[in-house]
Amino acid sequence: MHRYSFLLHELRALLGVERNTTSHAEKLISGLGGLVGILAVCSVSLLICGEGPGTVLLVTSMGASAVLLFAVPHGALSQPWAVIGGHVLSAFIGVTCQRLFPEYFWTSALAVGLAVAAMHYLRCIHPPGGATALGAVIGGPDIHALGYLYLLTPILLNVAAIMTAAILFNGLFAWRRYPAHLTRRRKTKPVKPAERQFELTQEDFAAAMEQLDSYMDITAESLTELLELAKQHAEKNITHPENITAGHFYSNGKLGNLWSIRQVLDDSGNDDSKDRVIYKVMAGDGAYDTGICSRDDFRQWARFEVAPQNGRWIKVTGES
Repeated sequence: MHRYSFLLHELRALLGVERNTTSHAEKLISGLGGLVGILAVCSVSLLICGEGPGTVLLVTSMGASAVLLFAVPHGALSQPWAVIGGHVLSAFIGVTCQRLFPEYFWTSALAVGLAVAAMHYLRCIHPPGGATALGAVIGGPDIHALGYLYLLTPILLNVAAIMTAAILFNGLFAWRRYPAHLTRRRKTKPVKPAERQFELTQEDFAAAMEQLDSYMDITAESLTELLELAKQHAEKNITHPENITAGHFYSNGKLGNLWSIRQVLDDSGNDDSKDRVIYKVMAGDGAYDTGICSRDDFRQWARFEVAPQNGRWIKVTGES
């Protein structure tokens, strides 16, 4: 049983299956937003372009944008410059490649590759842009006949339609306002810098992201705000748990690969230095391993007690 649990954990990690902490209401709002966004795209396409290959292609390309604009409206890949620049730049590259190298089997690959590189350099990475570049090459005679007009109609016209829908729809919910810069969040009471052992700065994040050398779908502002909220949440409970109880779960309170959750499987019930605690690692570093240590050592390892809730681990406070 232990082996199968470990293999399942490793498979989930390899596939990148993360726990989704969003509420059911947020998921339904995202789905409704996608419906509204594509409805706007279809309406504009039919009104301006009429029924034809361009309309079908555009719906395919904009469908991917709808996922970003309505499911992750505050993501770096979803912001206006990414959407506008990603689609228009990729369309330009796709049309250019098709005109320079028509009928070659590798033209579509060249168009997508150049579009990805160009979006990187111009800081407008938007994955659906790859589909826009590809469509300019493989869209067929009707699309090829448009030439560079493809950038204006249907691409730019429908980008405007879906972005307008995103601004209006997400604007109905204070926590989803789009673009992300317009989002108004409830401000939490700040903690004085002197009360902390160290304080991370915006410059620290910039240096860390440069060292990572990989594009992350989160803005530096959102990342620093997330960490600030996490630090304030952590400072609400900085003492080690008084009691170590069999059947309960405990966290070491660390981040990243060092984070770990243990469940106490058994103990002797005594509270002395010789008392032993048997535990199992439920998540994080050393997942599904078992071990034994003294109660004092376990207490020093444990930062606070936690409990599973809706697929994630939450702190157990004194009031709960």
